[in-house]
This record gives sequence, structure tokens and C-alpha cells, in this order.
Amino acid sequence: MNIFSILTNRKRAVVALIHSAVFLAIAIRQMVATNPIAGLWVPPVSPSTWILCAIFTVVSSILLWLFLISRGWTERMYFGLCTVSATSGLLRTAIGDQNFHVGIYLRVVTLLSAVLVGLLIVRTHSRLALPEGDSSYAETS
Repeated sequence: MNIFSILTNRKRAVVALIHSAVFLAIAIRQMVATNPIAGLWVPPVSPSTWILCAIFTVVSSILLWLFLISRGWTERMYFGLCTVSATSGLLRTAIGDQNFHVGIYLRVVTLLSAVLVGLLIVRTHSRLALPEGDSSYAETS
């Protein structure tokens, strides 16, 4: 029974989980620092804002594609949460904090949820890797 189409083994699931955890740490840091983002509509727009928008656009597009091709509900939920997080980062950077201030909180909540779903996926792969008769983790009398 193959319930995953992208995170097909434990190693891929761990790498995805690490990425989610790192981006969660970055989002939490941004939330705590609270440097308001002006957006693209308030001049002067710095080149770093344009670069960040381009990065968020690419990442959001890739995550949306991964969401669309994912098979199982846990994998689909994981990529859906990551897509919402990246898209909210794009919207927050593009239109600014004045118009989309809830975006930073949305990023943190969706990334935290993605980390929890990622842990579930890693645990599923760990359980699938154990043979049926393996009792190495069972208590012995």
C-alpha cells in the first residue's frame, strides 16, 4: 500500500520536516521582530523586496504543484499547509502589513501545523519500516 507519491520514504519525510521547522523558526523570528513591511505600492521599493517577492512566487508555485500531485491525505495536507504559508508570505510582502497584517500569524500557524503533519508522516514511515514480527520495542516479561 503506497499512500505517498512525493514523500515516499523516511529520508524524504525527514528532509521536508527539517525544511518546515527552519521556515517556522524564520517566521517566528519575523513575527517577534515586527518590522512592518510597506509592500510594493509604497515608494521607494527596495530591491530586496522584489527579490523576496520573486522567491515567494517560485516557492508558492512549486508547493502548489506538489500539493496537486500528492496522493495521500497526510501528504496533501502537508503540502497544502506549506503552500498557504508561502502564499501568505508573498501577499504580506507584496501588499504590506497595513493591508494583510494577519499574514505573519497565518504563516506561523500553518507552518506549525505543517511541522506536526510532517512528524506524523515521519512516524508513519518509521512504523512502515518495522517488520510485522519485530518485537524489539515491546516489553518483555
